[in-house]
Amino acid sequence: MLERLVARQLVTYIDANCLLPSTPSGFRREYSTETVIIRVLSDLLDAVDRDDDLPCLFFSTSSRPSTLLTTKRLLVTLDVDNSALAWFRSYLAGRRQHVRCSGKCSALTDVIYGVPQGSVLGPILFLLYIADLASIVAEHGLSLQQYADDSQIYDSGQSDATSSRSNTVSLCVDNISNWMCSNHLQLNADITELMWCSSIRKLLQLPSCLFSVAGSLVCPVNAVRDLGVFIDNDLGAATHVRRTMSCCFTALRQLRRYVTDDCFRFLVVSLVHSRLDYGNFVLAGLPAYLQRRLQSVLNAAARLVFRLGRHDHFSDALATLHRLRLPQRFDFKVAVVAFRVLRGLSPPYLNDLVRVADLPDRRRLRSSSSHQLLVPSFRLTTVGRRTFPVAASLLWNSLLFDTQSTPSLPVFRQRFHNPSPT
Repeated sequence: MLERLVARQLVTYIDANCLLPSTPSGFRREYSTETVIIRVLSDLLDAVDRDDDLPCLFFSTSSRPSTLLTTKRLLVTLDVDNSALAWFRSYLAGRRQHVRCSGKCSALTDVIYGVPQGSVLGPILFLLYIADLASIVAEHGLSLQQYADDSQIYDSGQSDATSSRSNTVSLCVDNISNWMCSNHLQLNADITELMWCSSIRKLLQLPSCLFSVAGSLVCPVNAVRDLGVFIDNDLGAATHVRRTMSCCFTALRQLRRYVTDDCFRFLVVSLVHSRLDYGNFVLAGLPAYLQRRLQSVLNAAARLVFRLGRHDHFSDALATLHRLRLPQRFDFKVAVVAFRVLRGLSPPYLNDLVRVADLPDRRRLRSSSSHQLLVPSFRLTTVGRRTFPVAASLLWNSLLFDTQSTPSLPVFRQRFHNPSPT
């Protein structure tokens, strides 16, 4: 409880003085892995829609921050001093640990690195420790998104500048690696992945040479797994659909009716529906055949819950489970994120993607207060229309006024499913 009280005061102090960049998304309220993926994928789609090529680097950090450097960071960066700094120094220093195996214990050793495992303050202190990464990446003119120890660096530009952009990314990574070494951190070159994104017609023109990362050579890949979502180099999400189907059908095959019907339904929702819903905004606007493949998973789950045969109709089963079909589920996720952005319940890096349309000639009309969104221009329907600013604006503008003006998220969810005819 004491840690929670200190964490609440520390977070309030940081937010009030804007001492932490918006890019770190882990362990922060209103931030999540999905918000990171939305921003990263939207930037990639927007660059490809402009016919740009862009390198994307996905890496993570390891090792543990020094206790001494953590307290110095609190003093220099956050201006935490006097009794507050003394409390953090007392909290981090003077800890000892040992290893127990088969009833035997090793000798006690002092803990001079890291934070107490499973602590409330540990994640917050780690975010403060790696906050300088944002400034290093910004100095090279690149974009950065982070979640805990996972980071994504990307850039965009024309095809004739791929060599210079590769050098820029490589130099940025070297500077990050040097900064980590001086701060008792380590860049995991073994699990670092590089991917070049472009349109389908330009995939064969992308560089295939090895990329230097902290002294190791990394070969470009065609797809990466970023925070649980698979991203292809053509941004088509075919790999994500295939891997999601594989995981869902594997879970369905392993389920057995050794429990009650209610418990069995809960297992299906937890093991199958949750996988279909996570990151499903990346599937909005994709070809119908990919959506039908995922819909087959939802149909198979409904048949399994209600013991339906292969040729039995399952629409009533889906309605009983209160499950929308996949296109509606995609729209629902995008609409909820748009609602949170407009209500100030999302990270700042999503807020600047959505703009309210200016309607000077309709100020006296009731529709002028409906918060219609400005739809950005795009070039390709298969790419540009899938960016979050475009998809969210088009969907939001199609909602009824009563749904748009909903004050709370639970009511918005209900009205989205059951819109009022007035």
